[in-house]
Amino acid sequence: MPRVYATPADYQTYTGETPPDDIDRLLTAASLMLDAHVLAYCRYDVDDQGAPSDEDVAAAVGRAVCAQVFWWGEVGDSTGAAGVGYGSVAIGSVNLGRSVTSVSGDDSAARQLAPQIADELRSPDLHDKLVIGALAVPW
Repeated sequence: MPRVYATPADYQTYTGETPPDDIDRLLTAASLMLDAHVLAYCRYDVDDQGAPSDEDVAAAVGRAVCAQVFWWGEVGDSTGAAGVGYGSVAIGSVNLGRSVTSVSGDDSAARQLAPQIADELRSPDLHDKLVIGALAVPW
């Protein structure tokens, strides 16, 4: 079972908005994304389940997850599917194009980290509690 770092109530507090109907799926997906792309390269104390044990770190990670979900709402895509499938499109006199080799969705805005994540994880109250960029090397 994946760790989920934020709740629907956390999302509502962070954004001031009613959570979307699929908020549990979005919080899980954002938590997985942060685990893979950010938290794997950070150092912080954890509990027996691998979640942050310090309440300031846990709160910051929760806000970072909420920021990612909010970002997905802003860009209108949480999976990358909107970034798949076309090489060029023409509507009237407007022509849009992109590389047709980009068929995975990895280059979509949904696969980017929300800019606010860095703000949340660089909060002054995390000094000496969370180190960004500490790659662990397995034995």
